[in-house]
Amino acid sequence: MVRRVWSWATTVAAIGPHDRAGRMFGAFGDGSIICFPPNTIFNERYIHIGAGTMLGPQITLSAGMVPGQACLSDPVVRIGDRCLIGKGSGIVGHFSIEIGDDVWTGHHVYITDQNHGYQDVTRPISQQTQPERPVSIGDGSWIGHGSVVLPGARIGRHVTIGANSVVTGEIPDFSVAVGNPAKVIRRYVEGEGWVRQA
Repeated sequence: MVRRVWSWATTVAAIGPHDRAGRMFGAFGDGSIICFPPNTIFNERYIHIGAGTMLGPQITLSAGMVPGQACLSDPVVRIGDRCLIGKGSGIVGHFSIEIGDDVWTGHHVYITDQNHGYQDVTRPISQQTQPERPVSIGDGSWIGHGSVVLPGARIGRHVTIGANSVVTGEIPDFSVAVGNPAKVIRRYVEGEGWVRQA
C-alpha cells in the first residue's frame, strides 16, 4: 500500500511544463520533468529548462540568494535539451550557469557560479564578498557522481568528468578529466583517437 501511494505521489507531484509550478519557470520545454520530491527550488523565472530534460528527485535548483530576489542576469541558469541531472544534485546560480544539450550527470553533483571570500580575518566568511564567475558545460558531456563544478569552470563538448572530481578551470572539448582539481588524462586527437595525456 505504501509503495503504491508513493508511486502515485511521485507521478502526480512531479513538475512538468504545463502545470502551475512549471509555468513559474522562465522556460520549461515540452517533455521535461523535475522528479518528486524536489529539495529546494526558487526564483524559477530566472531558470530556463530545455525540452526532453529530466532532473532527478531531491534536486536543488535556484537563482540568486533568497526567494523573490531580482537577479542581475536573465536567465541565471540555463539547462539545455535532453539533459539528465542526477538525484540529489544541486545547481545554484547567481550570475550565469549554462548547461548545453545532452549533458548527463551522476547523482549528487554540485554546480555553482559563486564562491565565498575569506581574505578579511576580522569578519565572518558569510559577511564577505562572494565573487561570481560564469560556468559553462558543453553539449554531450558527462559529469560523474559526486563531482563539484566551481565558479569559472568551462567544460567543453563531449567531456567526461570522473566521479568525485572538482572542476575549477577550463577542460577542452573531447577530453577526460579527473581529480581535485580536475586534470585532463585523455584527449581525442583527430587521426590518432584517444590519447593519454602526461
